Amino acid sequence: MRTVLMIIQILVSLGLIATVLLQSGHAAGLSGSIAGGAEAVFGKSKGLDEKLAKLSKILAAIFMVFTFIIALM
Repeated sequence: MRTVLMIIQILVSLGLIATVLLQSGHAAGLSGSIAGGAEAVFGKSKGLDEKLAKLSKILAAIFMVFTFIIALM
């Protein structure tokens, strides 16, 4: 049982890392002006950032719950 929970936690942590890295920073600065055209090509919009922020919050909550459960075992 503990092994299954640890595998799920690893998958959730990888998803959390991916969602955080895919979000655009609030202070993009010079790199934001350089990559501005690339964001238009790849279709990265403000709606996508909002969805990624919500998904990262959900994954963070799931990660904390699984960490607590594994610590209790």
